[in-house]
Amino acid sequence: MATVDITREHSLGKEQARERAQQLADKLAQKLDAKCSWEGDQLNFKRSGADGCIIVSESDVRVQVKLGMMLTPMAGMVKSEVQKALDKYLT
Repeated sequence: MATVDITREHSLGKEQARERAQQLADKLAQKLDAKCSWEGDQLNFKRSGADGCIIVSESDVRVQVKLGMMLTPMAGMVKSEVQKALDKYLT
C-alpha cells in the first residue's frame, strides 16, 4: 500500500480554503466516483482501491491519499495530479 501525503501553504484564509477543498472534492467525486464527507475541517473521500482526506487549516491544506495494492504502481501519477490540483485550487 502506498501513501501520497502533500501539504501546501496558502493565504486564502480557512473558509475560502475550505470552499476550494470542496471544489477539489467535487472534481474527485465526478472523476473518480469517490464518496466525500466533511468531519469538521477534514474532508474524507473513499473509492474502491483508494481513500484519504483533505485537512484544511488557516495556513495550509494537507492531502493524504492511501492507495490499495492495485493502484500502488500509479502513486507517482497520483502525486503529480494532486500537486496540479492544489496549484489550481489554492492560487
